[in-house]
Amino acid sequence: MSPTMIRRPAMLFLLIITVASITCGAQASRSIVFLPQPLSSLHIINTTLHQGQNARCSFTVSIRTSCSSPAQTRDQISLAFGDAYGNQVYAPRLDDPASRAFERCSRDTYTVYGPCTYQICYVYLYRSGYDGWIPYDVTIYGYNSKAVTFTYNIGIPRDTWYGHNYCRSRAVKSAGNLAWNLLSIGSTMLYAIASLFRG
Repeated sequence: MSPTMIRRPAMLFLLIITVASITCGAQASRSIVFLPQPLSSLHIINTTLHQGQNARCSFTVSIRTSCSSPAQTRDQISLAFGDAYGNQVYAPRLDDPASRAFERCSRDTYTVYGPCTYQICYVYLYRSGYDGWIPYDVTIYGYNSKAVTFTYNIGIPRDTWYGHNYCRSRAVKSAGNLAWNLLSIGSTMLYAIASLFRG
């Protein structure tokens, strides 16, 4: 068997392995779940639950309480979420002990008004009180935004904004993945072309 005949199947195998690794890497990156983080300070833009001057769009916010949470809570719960372009929606004091909000294993749904946004990429909860309410997840539905769910299922500290911010990390991660994928494909193609000229 000539060396050229051996190189071509080897190059084809290398190309198949490269494409498979790129595909598997892309699938794995979608399944990563990050833990919520504390935020030292959050600049609150003055929007409220009620439709006002800045309240141009409505959002549906669904908050599930963890089954590890206390049966009932008197904790005061506030919410802030937004997009990567500085559009923020703030909902102070979602809690209402009279309505039995945020009971263990429950789902509470609110309509929140605020400025229109693009894709929601961050959410923060603020808990004030001593009961130790534990959220399971927060799902936000908006007009210009796909439904997005942020998973907590962990106790959040009191008097601290606590949550997820994927605005910057998703853009950086996507750019990094694209650059790596292009580099991998380019190097494989260069190797294949060089091998053809040598053979």
